[in-house]
Amino acid sequence: MASLVDIKVPALGESVSEATIGRWLKNKGDTVTADEPLVELETEKVTMEVNAPEAGVLSDISAQEGATVTLGDLLGRIEAGAVGTASKKTETETVEAPAPVQTTTTTATSTASTSGSEDKLSPAVQKMVRENEISAQAVQGSGKDGRVLKGDVINFMDKQPGTLQVASGGNQSQAAHITLDVPLTQTYQTVGNREERVKMTRLRKTIATRLKEAQNVAAMLTTFNEIDMSNVMAARAKYKDAFEKKHGVRLGFMSFFIKAAVQALKEIPAVNAEINGDDIVYKNHYDISVAVSAPQGLVVPVIRDADHLTFGEIEKSIIAYSQKAKDGTLSMQDLTGGTFTITNGGIFGSLMSTPILNAPQSAILGMHKIQERPMVVNGEIKVCPMMYVAMTYDHRIIDGREAVTFVVRIKEMIENPERLLFEI
Repeated sequence: MASLVDIKVPALGESVSEATIGRWLKNKGDTVTADEPLVELETEKVTMEVNAPEAGVLSDISAQEGATVTLGDLLGRIEAGAVGTASKKTETETVEAPAPVQTTTTTATSTASTSGSEDKLSPAVQKMVRENEISAQAVQGSGKDGRVLKGDVINFMDKQPGTLQVASGGNQSQAAHITLDVPLTQTYQTVGNREERVKMTRLRKTIATRLKEAQNVAAMLTTFNEIDMSNVMAARAKYKDAFEKKHGVRLGFMSFFIKAAVQALKEIPAVNAEINGDDIVYKNHYDISVAVSAPQGLVVPVIRDADHLTFGEIEKSIIAYSQKAKDGTLSMQDLTGGTFTITNGGIFGSLMSTPILNAPQSAILGMHKIQERPMVVNGEIKVCPMMYVAMTYDHRIIDGREAVTFVVRIKEMIENPERLLFEI
């Protein structure tokens, strides 16, 4: 007699208590193999897959799509060793020849694909193709053996009517802040219906809740300064070809700011600390969070032990996170444990802003757009490429003197990048 094996919600990650059922990848009665993805769970940070614990037949689905579940909740059951039907989802989600795109004045749609081989599409790509009604065969794949990646679908949608491109390169390094094109999957039609009510995703709800909690709990203040980027831009221009030849990646601005931040954090440890109850926890490691705008929302992957990394290793880490963001494969480990955050609103064209804390961290540094301005240098007026920087900090733990000193140290090191080499 075949035995029933429970499919339960696995550990969701640090500080994550619940998830939403995104979609089932198999139907009841389908044959499944051991470790085959069965269902997608949407947490407040990432979308994760739950795999089959054993081979058999998916005999029961206990938690339906859209339901909220917690650690250990029953998702369904597998009849171990049994044989069922072929997956209906596989039959209906395969890829066929592209159909023409139909557009209106407010909404662009395309016909979903229905022929081809589904095994070349990951569940995340399948979901994006289905939800946006895109012909997957019309998308040029950049992965191994022509595999279509999530970023390929995003790039394809950017070229079609009805999508919104939120990234703007400007004169800044693309590697300085990871940005992706966000499709307008939730459109608003003006014919017969002037508005549309759409349920917030779990990630968006979490962002809203945590940002509000940060405002309610922390005593947030922001200090500003401006940085002459002339020297760091000259260094990049001089060594960028040799750097790329040796390390295989471009030299961006973010690595300079991360290096500068690490040195400043060592000098002013309160900025690298956090409040835990009645205690102040001082961190002796330097794990720098980098704000990333991805299709599913804002995420903050962590570059760990940045004080031990070279410029090349930092840039490679940024590129690796960029690719993970495009593929939708960022893990909970990638997103937890940061001690200080850097975000770059300049990639969107922001000249100045006040970033909000990434709790439980006590400070966040905001970079902005580089813009030429007339400046007085040694008694003469010169046109210089200037960047405003802003640091928001928790005044409960960081005094104003410490915050201002920290930003000044960043300014000094970026304006004189040779100081980063000698750690002075």
